[in-house]
Amino acid sequence: MEKRLRFPKSRRLTLDSEFKRVRTEGSSVCGATLTLGVLKNAESIAAARAGFITSRRVGNAVVRNRIRRRLREIFRKHQHEISSGAWIVTIASARAARETFDTLEDEWLRLAGRASILVL
Repeated sequence: MEKRLRFPKSRRLTLDSEFKRVRTEGSSVCGATLTLGVLKNAESIAAARAGFITSRRVGNAVVRNRIRRRLREIFRKHQHEISSGAWIVTIASARAARETFDTLEDEWLRLAGRASILVL
């Protein structure tokens, strides 16, 4: 039986108040196709949590969902490298729809490094 890749709800930012808290109390790092909002030590003993924003400017629903799936997979792949307790909001620009998975992953890791949330 094939192992199913999961991104559990406990690892997601879902409430509007959580997104607002990252915006007001955290810092942001901008790149060409992505922006990372980071709130360090929001929950110091808990695992890192992530939320994703793709506005209608990115494309239609199919394109937005594809970008969100790619960003979730990037976070899932690298979740063990992220400092615990961090809340991360990834905002995709319209240019993100034209990029490959590898390009998005490289930029996300570069921005995460600039935000000092990677534990190496």
